[in-house]
Amino acid sequence: MRFIKGFGQFWYDFVIGDDWKIAVAVVAALAVTLVVVLAGVSTAAATVAGGVLLLLFFVASVVIDVRS
Repeated sequence: MRFIKGFGQFWYDFVIGDDWKIAVAVVAALAVTLVVVLAGVSTAAATVAGGVLLLLFFVASVVIDVRS
């Protein structure tokens, strides 16, 4: 049981880290990309859209974090 708890704590610290807003932004960008892929958009366009969304969401979360 101690192993499972430690494993969970490691992944929480690794994914969430110090700022949960960045983790939420990344998950949101990936969710939007998934919706784009499921909508039937070509793989190349979905890849580019996902990369751009990830960058924009990350930058927005950092700007929000710095301003508050």
